[in-house]
Amino acid sequence: MSRTDLGADPAARPADRHPLPADREVVRTLVRLKLRLLANGLRRSPQRRAVYLVGTGIGLLFVGLIATAFAFLHGHAGAADAAALLVSGMTLSWAALPLFLFSTDESADPTRLTMLPLRPRAMLRGTLLGALIGPGPVLTTLLLTGAVIAAATGAAAVPFAVLGVPLALVTLVTLSRAVAAGNARLLSSRRGKDFAIFGGLLFALLIQGGNILSQSVLGGKGSLDLSGLHPVASVLRWVPPVSAIDAARSAGDGAYGTAVAQLALAAALLALLLRWWGGTLQQLMVTADASTQIDTASVSRSRLTGILPPGRAGAAMQRHLRYAWREPRAKAAVFTSIGMTLVFCVLSVVQGWSSVYVVAVAGLMLGLQMVNLFGMDGSAFWMVASTIATRRDARDELRGRALAVVAYAVPSVLVLALVLAAATGQWGQLPAAFGLTLAGLGSGLGLGAMLSVLAPYTMPADSNPMRNAAPGQSGVVLLNSFGSMVGVAVLTAPVGVLLGVLAGTDSPTWPVLLVGPLYGALLAVVGVRTAAERLLQRLPEILAVAVERSS
Repeated sequence: MSRTDLGADPAARPADRHPLPADREVVRTLVRLKLRLLANGLRRSPQRRAVYLVGTGIGLLFVGLIATAFAFLHGHAGAADAAALLVSGMTLSWAALPLFLFSTDESADPTRLTMLPLRPRAMLRGTLLGALIGPGPVLTTLLLTGAVIAAATGAAAVPFAVLGVPLALVTLVTLSRAVAAGNARLLSSRRGKDFAIFGGLLFALLIQGGNILSQSVLGGKGSLDLSGLHPVASVLRWVPPVSAIDAARSAGDGAYGTAVAQLALAAALLALLLRWWGGTLQQLMVTADASTQIDTASVSRSRLTGILPPGRAGAAMQRHLRYAWREPRAKAAVFTSIGMTLVFCVLSVVQGWSSVYVVAVAGLMLGLQMVNLFGMDGSAFWMVASTIATRRDARDELRGRALAVVAYAVPSVLVLALVLAAATGQWGQLPAAFGLTLAGLGSGLGLGAMLSVLAPYTMPADSNPMRNAAPGQSGVVLLNSFGSMVGVAVLTAPVGVLLGVLAGTDSPTWPVLLVGPLYGALLAVVGVRTAAERLLQRLPEILAVAVERSS
């Protein structure tokens, strides 16, 4: 039999047997996939649909008001500077968006498509068009429109505004997707979820920073003064994609060459981002994932376990510390507590109501890390439950977890207290504030142990740090959240009363440093011992709640 009897050239057979789909069909399919994902997300439950629609409506209203406010700045001195700062903030937001929302957007992870026979160029086009669909791009378009109306002057600015808004929108979306693709394997790993935690904290700090900046922009009598924005805006207007919006201002001022150059800068950045994105997709489709290599640093850290107490309490303490470092939700809770206290401290100093006693917020929030201990374990709790046979076992289990919270809570509170005392100069009140904080910490430990036994709730099976309860658990979550905060405030009230009496009679307040830790330790011991007795009685119910996480 000759080669011609076999048909086509053997080198061409693989392509003939497995032809790649046409680029146009791939793009159309990816766009339909994004629409289907949005539609299926609304079909899961009426509650989810209602929350999505209400949230979108509120977002449209809020963003519409901001865009309208910027539009009314048209003709005002410094309006173009304010528009440049607005677009700069949007650029930072779109660039940081994948860091803490990557796991909530299925279409942002290109590794889900790497096993399909797709060309990177077609995949890029379809993903880009799909990324332009959704509430985010719509809200961004509204803000960009308001910014360009504020910056533009004269009829000559209209063509540049019409070109600048879509160019800036596509650049922002491409920037976000390029960052997501470039860090896809990192963001889908455990360390990626750590980035989500810090991204959320950074977002909260940026919101407070924007609040402080807006208050500084407004004059003392409520008059709008934008003159202070000019030095920063004069630099930012040359940074793409801000330059695409500021081109309308340049054209309105008659500087057509400058306007064209600003549009060219934005177009150049878009081309570079598309090239980076396409190269990243190509690399993801031909290289293996090496994120599962053994972390030798984490193995060496286990040598530090020699400083932990012996017996079951030390084992429980080590396990809880590892959860606090490795489990995304546990880490999110710890760093959120510290981050929110830091936000309160910064606001108190900036806005003039600073006090060293603000550090008590850290004791309250860190003490409540004892809440829902066993729900956080998930299905792994059955291994712990199988070894709890006596009251001593239950007491050592809870005591070890409480010591783990103390191990990172006390140093964190001490550092925050020292920083706040240095910022306020209230060194004389530092001992009393630290004692009050430790009283709140001990109260939270005891009350959290009781709530973990009496009112556990199921955690969702996924490890998304933005979700902290499974569906149908809202009542129990509210009991744990608000009930624990109110309970800790009530339990800590005697120490607060003592502090008030000493301060009201001009007596030294340093005795609170002695009374507070002793009082907090007493409440923690009583709460742990009482919870240990109930743990033996309610072990089957708690095990059922914890194991339900994985079902």
